Amino acid sequence: MSRYKVDFDPIEWDSPIEGARQKAAVSFGRKLRLVEYSRSMPIHWCDKGHFGYILEGRLEIEFENETHVFEQGDGVCIPDGSEHEHRAKVLSDVARVFFVEED
Repeated sequence: MSRYKVDFDPIEWDSPIEGARQKAAVSFGRKLRLVEYSRSMPIHWCDKGHFGYILEGRLEIEFENETHVFEQGDGVCIPDGSEHEHRAKVLSDVARVFFVEED
């Protein structure tokens, strides 16, 4: 298990985003945000820590010392703090990422 991957029990849902919303409400009780990336976009930089669920597509995140590819349904934990800057690159045509952030 990668230190960036988040384990969670599968739950039933009517749609992937509803499932992620339910899981985030139960596990974290935090604000939610859906972001859609297209492969035609420039590489995205993130400097804020959050949990996320990769709902659709494949996303490559370049951390300080290693690079991970996250697949559909993966949970990802991006380290917190402005000292962290992570590059994300979309490997499929579109990746929809459901982030869970502090209120």
